[in-house]
Amino acid sequence: MKIRPGKASIPRHRFPVEPWRLVETEPDERDLGLTETLFANGNGYIGMRANPSEGRNAHTHGTYLNGFHETWDIKHAENAFAFAKTGQTIVDVPDAKLMKLYVDDEPLLLANAELQHYERAVDFRTGVSHRDLVWRTPAGKIVHVRTERMVALAHRHLAVLSLEVTIENGDAPIVVSSQLLNRQDGEDEYHVRSAALGEGRDPRQASRFDHRVLEPREQRHADPDDPAGGEVSLGYRCVNSGMTMAASYRHEVQTDCECEVETSVGHDLAKTVFTFDAHEGQTIRLVKYVAYHSSRGVPPQELADRCHRTIERARDVGRDALYAEQREWLDEFWARSDVEVVGDPAAQQAIRLNLYHLAQATARTHEQGVAAKAVTAGGYDGHYFWDTEVYVLPFLAYTNPDAARKLLRFRYRMLDKARERATELSQKGALYPWRTINGEEASAYYAAGTAQYHINAGIMYALERYLYATGDVEFLADEGAEMLVETARLYEDLGFFGTNGSTHFHIHGVTGPDEYTTVVNDNLYTNVMARFTMRYAARCVAFLREFAPDSYARLVRRTGLTDDEPLGWHRACDAMYLPYDEDLGIHPQDASFLDKERWDFSETPSDKYPLLLHYHPLVIYRFQVLKQADVVLAMFLRREVFTDDQKRRNFDYYDPLTTGDSSLSACVQSIAAADIGYDDLAWKYFEQSLYLDLSDAHQNTSDGMHIANAGGVWAALVHGFGGMDDNGEVLTVRPRLPEAWQALTYHLHRHGSDITVRVDADGATIEVTTGNPVPVRSGDDIVLVEPGSSTRVPPA
Repeated sequence: MKIRPGKASIPRHRFPVEPWRLVETEPDERDLGLTETLFANGNGYIGMRANPSEGRNAHTHGTYLNGFHETWDIKHAENAFAFAKTGQTIVDVPDAKLMKLYVDDEPLLLANAELQHYERAVDFRTGVSHRDLVWRTPAGKIVHVRTERMVALAHRHLAVLSLEVTIENGDAPIVVSSQLLNRQDGEDEYHVRSAALGEGRDPRQASRFDHRVLEPREQRHADPDDPAGGEVSLGYRCVNSGMTMAASYRHEVQTDCECEVETSVGHDLAKTVFTFDAHEGQTIRLVKYVAYHSSRGVPPQELADRCHRTIERARDVGRDALYAEQREWLDEFWARSDVEVVGDPAAQQAIRLNLYHLAQATARTHEQGVAAKAVTAGGYDGHYFWDTEVYVLPFLAYTNPDAARKLLRFRYRMLDKARERATELSQKGALYPWRTINGEEASAYYAAGTAQYHINAGIMYALERYLYATGDVEFLADEGAEMLVETARLYEDLGFFGTNGSTHFHIHGVTGPDEYTTVVNDNLYTNVMARFTMRYAARCVAFLREFAPDSYARLVRRTGLTDDEPLGWHRACDAMYLPYDEDLGIHPQDASFLDKERWDFSETPSDKYPLLLHYHPLVIYRFQVLKQADVVLAMFLRREVFTDDQKRRNFDYYDPLTTGDSSLSACVQSIAAADIGYDDLAWKYFEQSLYLDLSDAHQNTSDGMHIANAGGVWAALVHGFGGMDDNGEVLTVRPRLPEAWQALTYHLHRHGSDITVRVDADGATIEVTTGNPVPVRSGDDIVLVEPGSSTRVPPA
């Protein structure tokens, strides 16, 4: 087990423990990228990195719109048929965060400012971040400056920014330059090239373009006689993808100081400059309403009109009322999603930080995906992976089922592209892309990309979790069953029945979740999950045929499903080969895994991790070494396949081989360790997962939040320590409270019922607060827990 930095590495004098806030008490130029990510604002559509309002200094400036991307031709050194052709990269849209401040014509720049007080914080209950400081200017003026940011969780296209300035000793001219700057097509305005993401060789970072990306199509200055400078809009079209966007801002000014305003609008920069004759003790407040709209091709002029309407509605409501709506949205979120621990304030803060970023990643996706870094940065080019379905969507299924449904509909709308991809690869059915934004495969390295056929099963696993949590048969009938049929078809076609008298069904030439072992035969995880997919597809088809004949007929029309196809899926499942070594009593990760030499960890210096950045792939592929849990993940997702003894033996074998170079690993290892009674290991892995971003354990949080890991934190709490399992018919809770905690409480929304589970050292109390009765397994019995009542279960 590779131990990574945890909570002990967090400088608590700078980041004190508070249960409902993340607070920074001192600025530090050495970790700008980390704090820009941790304090980022977002709502699933708009994402704003926590760059200073003054523009300088920054690690990576960034404002992102979910799914707004540019395309580019992938250049293969040696091309081959059906290699991915089109790269996709999220675009940094014009930056509205800029509100530069000058006092006596001296700029506020944190890097060299004399600060008498500093606090930056994000409040998980209000959804508003702030920076509060007292600046002693070179001329000796004491200036109190407070900035606030809110990306609206209740309004998809809106952000509200504010700046308050008060001179505490004397008078001075104050200038605020509020801007909208297209950073995508140029250097930082002060030519700080080191601030650009993607300068290194880390493949997890974003790509850089060699052409202008955003073509100016609209520059608008409306209502120029407005004392606050009027409304400004800039609109653009992506050169290759054809996507369009517009951004607009408008201000409100609240002060008794005299003010002059001047606005200028260019192709790549619009700014409104306020000049105040400021007097001692008088506060200047600027409120900046910002709107973003994007499209696959709607003219930017129309998008600017939409921005105008968004801003007008926001101004009619007002900042205070918008803040109240934000608080109400989060009140409901925490009522369904909070996980409370007693006896560990640091863990409580970190838990809520992860959950808060899940809220910001999923609130307003509106049938778009959740990227690997959500909208906190451009890491991984803003691509959607299987991470969303396996790690994030189960959290949503039990806390925000409407958001989970939208994410599944996003995959449904990609189904035709997935069918095309399967055809390209000479397969029947549908093959979802390994990494994508627009539905096309964007992974240039097929061995660790396209070969991961298990992505189909990950999406179907998410569908199963959603249906178990909601009972949404309508979605299954209308869309889910069609995805199931096409993904099951692919697995049956991909595999084959063995030759030379073998009766086994094999799947060859695939890569499992462990990307340090590629293009292998009979990867256990893939085979287990493919079997699940085909069986679940057959089961759901049979259900529709018997209980929803009209829906079944529609499914047949859409897919050409024949009566004997589910029988073929059953035959493949019954014969599926699951590698097993009798001597070791374990499941080999694939058919040849045990034939390889074990990696020598004792001779691997700590600075050589992650291995992918320091060793050629062929070196890594020759050894028994794992980037992330593979067989162990299968044990979590399909725990019914393995006996308790097999789980323990598998874990004992693979855990020492797992580097944890993937952020997807520690949370799964924690759950598996808890399941087999390895309490100390479960706790150590949980801490690695919990503090992964807060401690910058992988040294790349600057590239964005590891949002799947945040979902994994919830899974480790609820499924691992909380012991929750659900087969769609009955809820099972087998709690395993860590010794460090006195109690653990989590919440579930299942089949319309709100459930609270309180875990203590002696077991758990399961209470149904509202909704329908909930069947709960208690020993060998099933208890129907009525609303307003509870039942008690013993510890695992």
